[in-house]
Amino acid sequence: MMKVRRQESGVTSQNETVFFCLPPLERIHRSQETGVRKGRHFSWLLTPGSWLLSFCFCVLVVIYLGSARPARAQTSTLPTDVIGMHDLSMATNTPTPHGGLSGSCLYCHAPHNGLNGAPGVSQTPLWNTRLSQVTSYHVYISTTLVNTINPSPPLGTDSTLCLSCHDGTVAGSPGATVAYGTVAMSQAMSSPDLFPSLASSHPVSFVLTNGHLSCFSSAQPSLCESPYTTMNAAVPLINGNVECTSCHNPHVQNTDPNGNFLVINNAGSTLCYACHSTVPSGTGMGLNSSVARPATLSVSGSKLGTLAAATNANPLAGWQTSIHATTSNKLAPQIILATNPLISSRTPQGQRPVSLGPYRTVALNGCASCHAQHNAQESRSLLRAIDDLACLNCHNGSSNIIPAISNVLAEMVTPKYGHAFSVGNTPHLSNEAVLLNQNYHVTCVDCHNPHSANKVSQFSAAPSIRPSQSLVKGISATDGKTVVSPAVNQYENCLRCHGTNTGKRTSVNFGYTPRRAVVSSDPMNVIPEFNTLAISSHPVFQDRRSALPQPSLRANQLNLDGKTLGRVMGTRILCTDCHNSDDNREFGGTGPSGPHGSIFPHILERRYEFSQAPIPGKLVTNLFPYPDLSAIGGPGGGPYALCAKCHDLNQVMNNTSFSEHARHVKQDGFSCSVCHTAHGMASQSGTISGNSLVNFDVNVVAPNGAVPISYSRGTNSCSLVCHNYAHQLRTAGGVAKH
Repeated sequence: MMKVRRQESGVTSQNETVFFCLPPLERIHRSQETGVRKGRHFSWLLTPGSWLLSFCFCVLVVIYLGSARPARAQTSTLPTDVIGMHDLSMATNTPTPHGGLSGSCLYCHAPHNGLNGAPGVSQTPLWNTRLSQVTSYHVYISTTLVNTINPSPPLGTDSTLCLSCHDGTVAGSPGATVAYGTVAMSQAMSSPDLFPSLASSHPVSFVLTNGHLSCFSSAQPSLCESPYTTMNAAVPLINGNVECTSCHNPHVQNTDPNGNFLVINNAGSTLCYACHSTVPSGTGMGLNSSVARPATLSVSGSKLGTLAAATNANPLAGWQTSIHATTSNKLAPQIILATNPLISSRTPQGQRPVSLGPYRTVALNGCASCHAQHNAQESRSLLRAIDDLACLNCHNGSSNIIPAISNVLAEMVTPKYGHAFSVGNTPHLSNEAVLLNQNYHVTCVDCHNPHSANKVSQFSAAPSIRPSQSLVKGISATDGKTVVSPAVNQYENCLRCHGTNTGKRTSVNFGYTPRRAVVSSDPMNVIPEFNTLAISSHPVFQDRRSALPQPSLRANQLNLDGKTLGRVMGTRILCTDCHNSDDNREFGGTGPSGPHGSIFPHILERRYEFSQAPIPGKLVTNLFPYPDLSAIGGPGGGPYALCAKCHDLNQVMNNTSFSEHARHVKQDGFSCSVCHTAHGMASQSGTISGNSLVNFDVNVVAPNGAVPISYSRGTNSCSLVCHNYAHQLRTAGGVAKH
């Protein structure tokens, strides 16, 4: 028998034949010198002739692992020994614990007196480590989970063998052997390798239905039909179940270059694809996560044929072409990110180390860029960080990603008004109702689908949704309730929170909010303000339809420099034409596009001042006479720069559409917001005609005596008190008092 010296890497040179459980003589003598305990079960190991017995034992282990369990036959027999960190003998120099047993195999296996045949323990591979006495584990919980996890897996099954060391509850383990007693080890296992709770790890040991797993929305078709296997023969189901050894081969460390004992190289999420499919619905997929657990269902074309419809969409359907699956951006191996772990303030706090996955690029990491297989910080979805922080690990403009990407984090924290991180947010759930009734939160994944989002290379015309929001869900503007999946128009996604849903709140973060004279029963529901019943509105839900002349309207929206032409105006505009990051890329800035945050209240893209009064009808306290009429973005822009983006304010000041604009806005310094609502007329009124978005802010104006606040388009006059000044309606041919 050939005796070879192990290389430091733990891999022998080509053509060498070796059994690491064979104890070389020099290793035996070293064990004698260190005074390893000679108990009656293992004193034979320390005799000079014991190599023969040890060799025979090793052969038994190899034969057993290669043939004893048919389920394991999907993997190849043990190759040249590369057990790496699982070799706990003193001859290794790995950073793992080391003990005095002379054979590498003996820490897990024993030729005699192991657990085989022990009461209540199923057949094991000559197992030698004491099993955990945990009777019920805390297991992974998810609202989208179809299969039930067994918190008390049967002793002797593969996962319980792994957990005998890796749950950290067995005193002295590793080294707590059955055949040889407790073997003194050089150190304890490191905490990243311990899983005392399985709640934040990928689930194993499911309760099988009729001997197999139940189908789920992203399941590979092979999991849903007999003989019920994964899509990759190297990724085995163990007796029909997912076990630790489905993903890990404890005898081969470096099949994957990151050395995690994976059964295959997981670059590009190859291991994940063995069970999880990226095929869209209707072409072989299982149930949608919102459907009840299927006990007898299979895939499209058989028992699932009637259910494989668009409503049963695979959440991974857009993954293969998404930016997260294809981008070549490189990753820093580890980062320190300032974050707020409670997400209860707009100010980031604290620092913590974060791993962005083990591979070189985002695409190679694939699923692992966001998800952790073990010890995930956010257990509901096995995310590497909590909620939005999983996204902000990368989307923070830092060198964590090379080249750097837009800094979304900076848009969401002070000094900006951020769309996320609002106080009192409830967590996002993967299967939550699309219409967020009594479910107040704003998270990245409410507006973006990380499994299908794509880079926006070209900004399309309104009202179409942008590639960065590909395959997100929305709500129909027709009735405010019907789910649109996927959303086609940008505003449909906004209506998840800004439509008929209940439990909406006005956040103090967003500054002053006008209170309009004419409102619907739900002032925070924007649907009545934009739908076909609105007498006048900005053209978000529908094309421009006003019969009145609009001489101030530009042919193109202006970029943030206030000069160069942006997107053609067209017949529609987007929500994000007004509510957008103040430095957004679409209109010439360098920041991310979209309503992530802005230096201006209400996440407005440019400056827009609201006139305010301490008491309705009294003096306005913030006047802007002779204002700058430019459309320049940033804090240096004029008080109505947002309006100037689409409207030539010089035309407005020349009274081309209303004879009193110049006096009210230019001379007296009142804001557009005193008389005009920004969205549209949400309801009809007997006293306010509703043309040209005229709907007064009743925080600023008051009734003129017994006459209600009124406006007549026919006479272009109003009745109200503003800035201590009474206005009266004109009669036909008459003149109003001012």
